Amino acid sequence: MPARSHHRIFRSGWLRAAVLGANDGIVSTASLIAGVAAAQASHAAILTSGLAGLVAGALSMAAGEYVSVKSQADIEAADLRLEQRSLKRNSREELEELTGIYVERGLSPDLAGQVARQLTNHNALDAHARDELGISVHNRAQPVQAALASAASFAAGAALPLAIAMAAPLAQLMPVVIAGSVAGLGILGAVAARVGGAPVGPAALRVVLLGAAAMALTAGVGALFGVAV
Repeated sequence: MPARSHHRIFRSGWLRAAVLGANDGIVSTASLIAGVAAAQASHAAILTSGLAGLVAGALSMAAGEYVSVKSQADIEAADLRLEQRSLKRNSREELEELTGIYVERGLSPDLAGQVARQLTNHNALDAHARDELGISVHNRAQPVQAALASAASFAAGAALPLAIAMAAPLAQLMPVVIAGSVAGLGILGAVAARVGGAPVGPAALRVVLLGAAAMALTAGVGALFGVAV
């Protein structure tokens, strides 16, 4: 059975960005809506602030994720170039280094030497990238993919409290938005845990408690400093 069919590590890159984006979208937009609603703003002002938060948040997430992951990708590329030059100039030393790595992992010196030579003949850079630098095709940084996943997931998450705010009457808007968003956070946490193979209950509870606390605090600030709009 292929490794990708049952191992979850191959999902870690996109799953992290997607969960982070959706969670941030729900929490930040619901908190913004709750804060503005607590300040006795009009329905139109609340929806406008929520929509602005969705657009700004999605763009911010995309830009931040791209810059972060691009920096990682640049470091990986620089290390690979350095390793490539070292393989050309010091092939014997690099072979000995690779052999030593396999000896440390439990192979006998003779077997480690055979493995190192065969992998070097097959693809020296790939062998050193994976076993010396810890870089593999499965965990290489993908800036554009991460940025798009973060932006899309943030917008999807932010759409939930915004849609609830559109449908809810002004008098009950804040509690309805908070309740619906907390429920959405619980579902998100459970799904993410399920996909990643983690315990569902603790993951969902953690997301719900932190998100609810953020919304409550923002609503409190809006009520404390807000004025009618």
